[in-house]
Amino acid sequence: MNPILAMQGISKAFAGVKALSDVSFSVAPGEIHAVVGENGAGKSTLMKVLSGVYPHGSYDGAIVFDGEERRFRDITESEALGIIIIHQELALIPLLSIAENIYLSNPPTTFGVINRGAVYRGALALLAKVGLNEAPDTRVIDLGVGKQQLVEIAKALSKDVRLLILDEPTASLNERDSEALLDLLVELRAQGISSILISHKLNEVARVADHITVLRDGRSVDTLDCRAGPVEEDRIIRSMVDRDLESRYPKREPVIGDVIFAVEDWSVFHPQDTGRRVIKGVDFQVRRGEIVGIAGLMGAGRTEFAMSVFGRSYGRQISGRARLEGREVDLSTVRRAVDAGLAYVTEDRKELGLILAEDIRKNMTLANLAAVAPGGVIDDMAELKVAQGYRSRMGIRSASVYQEAGQLSGGNQQKVVLSKWLFTEPKVLILDEPTRGIDIGAKYEIYCIINELADSGRGVIVISSEMPELLGICDRICVMNDGAFVGEFPAQDATQEKIMRAIMRNGEAKA
Repeated sequence: MNPILAMQGISKAFAGVKALSDVSFSVAPGEIHAVVGENGAGKSTLMKVLSGVYPHGSYDGAIVFDGEERRFRDITESEALGIIIIHQELALIPLLSIAENIYLSNPPTTFGVINRGAVYRGALALLAKVGLNEAPDTRVIDLGVGKQQLVEIAKALSKDVRLLILDEPTASLNERDSEALLDLLVELRAQGISSILISHKLNEVARVADHITVLRDGRSVDTLDCRAGPVEEDRIIRSMVDRDLESRYPKREPVIGDVIFAVEDWSVFHPQDTGRRVIKGVDFQVRRGEIVGIAGLMGAGRTEFAMSVFGRSYGRQISGRARLEGREVDLSTVRRAVDAGLAYVTEDRKELGLILAEDIRKNMTLANLAAVAPGGVIDDMAELKVAQGYRSRMGIRSASVYQEAGQLSGGNQQKVVLSKWLFTEPKVLILDEPTRGIDIGAKYEIYCIINELADSGRGVIVISSEMPELLGICDRICVMNDGAFVGEFPAQDATQEKIMRAIMRNGEAKA
């Protein structure tokens, strides 16, 4: 069977630096083809070449689609042939309805006027295809991220998609929504629609992909046939990073001391629905040198708890006591929380953790400007010295500390955020989804940094939706559900089954 797509010898450079070098791979009709690699391997660049974001003439090599060489000048030309890309940052307009978003660029018309009845009926049919049981006139802002992903796929189907490209589609989804999205890709495959799936979640890739192409340093280094038998994640990892990881998680011998931070009877009400208690009188503590994980399903209250503790940056009517090193501390503002010795690395580094248009140097000192601004004026040389020190210490891959944060890979962006908060010299560090959207090699480096922080006597709190990650790096795991802690396990006794049992047992009791 002839491939629907063949990318042949694709090379692409930026300012003389090779981003892609002689990359070739093909996709068969009705196939799910995964593309994996570390951040900076060239995955997104390759997809931008394919979709016409980088037009013909700006790269070397050939794109053959449907048996003909294509020379796309922009994304509209690739979409006209049915090549549709869904980016990690969804391209939906929040205040418009589902139907309006689906047909925004190609609405059905009658005598040049938009036929709203046809828009509604067409959207209804497309939503049924993707399994989304929402009214077409529902505003996108009122949907969760998982449902918004399905709206994007419905929009692609409205354009007669033949090749669907999904860039990290499950990065922000909970386990249930991720499963639903992957099941939909399998259904689309049965209908003859081809897909290219870019993902760091290798278990998901291995579950649905027919073939996996591995990129490393801008080159295609391996293609695995998943139909010939199960593909081990370790083999994918070896191809991605060109080395064996003895363990997915670095070894550590914890030295755990006294309680360094504790909250007692902590309660938080919803910021808008002021009658709804989101965090329900919880007690929590972390010791010196200890890594404590917080597990739970989406909506369990993990992020809300962390943000409310960090300077009351979430919620209203917050009550309870907090103690740091045995002394009661005032956490009523972010500044006071930082001064007390707390730091919080947000789950959304692009929106809340970094100023993407600013350089690494400025981002690193933002949370502790006073340390580089004697007399209230920033000392450029002091700021430069701090930034260069953290760049070296954290292993940040960049041209210099003057490179914009938005130009860095996800893993390097996360290291900049970590550097920003380490510069405040915290005693307790809260990490919310610290490895979301970064590759396996960068994850390992982040885990090593977390271990170093704990070994230095800090208390480290890790919130993660990936249970294997919590089991791999934490000394103790607390389980959260419906705004309360419902279970606690030492690392050596914890399993995914025990954690899920604690969550579900509590959920059934409430039902």
